Amino acid sequence: MEVVQDEPKPRGGMSIEVLVIGAGPAALCLAAALAERGVQVQGLAPDDPAALWPNTYGIWGPEVDDLGLGHLLGHRWSDTRSYFGDGLSTAAVTHGIDYGLFDKTALQQHWWRICQAAGVTWERGRADAIEHNADGSIVITEAGERLQARLVIDASGHHSRFVKRPDEGPVAGQAAYGIVGRFSAPPVDPGQFVLMDYRSDHLSEAERRCGPATFLYAMDFGEGVFFVEETSLALAPAVPYEVLKDRLLRRLHHRGIEVETIEHEELCLFPMNLPLPDLQQRVVAFGGSASMVHPASGYMVGGLLRRAPALAAAVARGLQMQAMDGEQLSRLAWDSLWPLELQRKRALYCFGLEKLMRFSEPQLRAHFTTFFSLPQPDWYGFLTNTLTLSELVMAMVRLFVQAPWAVKFGLMGMQGRELQLGLRLVWPGAGR
Repeated sequence: MEVVQDEPKPRGGMSIEVLVIGAGPAALCLAAALAERGVQVQGLAPDDPAALWPNTYGIWGPEVDDLGLGHLLGHRWSDTRSYFGDGLSTAAVTHGIDYGLFDKTALQQHWWRICQAAGVTWERGRADAIEHNADGSIVITEAGERLQARLVIDASGHHSRFVKRPDEGPVAGQAAYGIVGRFSAPPVDPGQFVLMDYRSDHLSEAERRCGPATFLYAMDFGEGVFFVEETSLALAPAVPYEVLKDRLLRRLHHRGIEVETIEHEELCLFPMNLPLPDLQQRVVAFGGSASMVHPASGYMVGGLLRRAPALAAAVARGLQMQAMDGEQLSRLAWDSLWPLELQRKRALYCFGLEKLMRFSEPQLRAHFTTFFSLPQPDWYGFLTNTLTLSELVMAMVRLFVQAPWAVKFGLMGMQGRELQLGLRLVWPGAGR
């Protein structure tokens, strides 16, 4: 719950400038960015911020190189490809851009060391309520501790109950079931990374016609270890893990491959088109709670790394203005995190996702074949969210022009929330 009161009454803990709720990649990334700008930061999370994260985080090679963080990759592939045909004889679409997976420990320690050097500590506990006053906010934990700060930033993920957002109907989820392990035969060629393998000859005709379209995301880790993951781009409701696991094992078996040992199972489920938060509220969000998952690709870490410095700089400027009250400070933070151009770009991405969720499997395969035939800067910038709004619009126009008629018809049909999302290109608050 969220309570507004006139006077703060902290009963414990020291007053700080920014309290970050959470201990995952978004929380550590932002805490480190704030600490580097001299902001007094404290974290709050029920879990140890140094505990190993369970999931893998991918990123395109040029994207991480531009950030100067290529050394944090645990694996990097130059042979990057996808398959959008019908059967095993399908030719690969080669991407010509490196792809990498972060070394999760190295990434975590990169941010953790910055936090430790600046004296950032994490209070172990769970937020139960937040009280706001003119000067700042007080987070009350389930244990009764009261932590006062000039600004509260919730980076605890998309399930946060403190970040208000409109209800716009069912939220599409990207779901995946993956295995890191050893196999009776290589699932992909040595040194290879497969972004999307939509070949579905292991499924029955009925499953291909009526079931959800899923694809294989796979890579060679070296020394006989591979990562294979069956993924659904986005559906509401999301594809169940049991379906994804069954499809993955059947896909492998169809190719004469059996799982010999499992070193790690990965279960992923996150919202792709979660509505933007209320940008007027006092609690600021970052990461999944701020709807920062890319609606077209599902990626977020690159966005965290690019956008955390700008948000941290804006917060640091605001904190230096003693006359700025808590409401003005939160407004400054929201404006930095979600400027109008980013809101409009997100509306365009969600517009496209709304279309893809209704595509049949053949339409999806045709769509992605066309998408990756665009000039490399177009599709790369689209997937990394690094195009300007005008560049993004032009890339989508080129996609429509080059697409086969089956895809064009799918793009032209208005059956869902496209009109509402289209209006947000002009007026980002439309329909909220």
